[in-house]
Amino acid sequence: MAEPVSLLMLEFLTWISSRRRTYGEAMEAWRSTCPRHSVWEDALADGLIQIGGTLLESEVTLTAQGESYLTRTVTSRREKS
Repeated sequence: MAEPVSLLMLEFLTWISSRRRTYGEAMEAWRSTCPRHSVWEDALADGLIQIGGTLLESEVTLTAQGESYLTRTVTSRREKS
């Protein structure tokens, strides 16, 4: 992800990492039909999140790349404050 840090993406990744999230829960909270708010699709396309588990209990988690992105971003923002 070469573009500037999106605060919406940061919020989304923090939300995913805060506790176990099911696919249904994530879709209900983050799905959008607005092309300006495509955080869910962007995170999938950029390899920051993954969907795993069984069909009925699919879980959304951060990938190693997503965890690294979140850690780097949070650390960078703290250093700038």
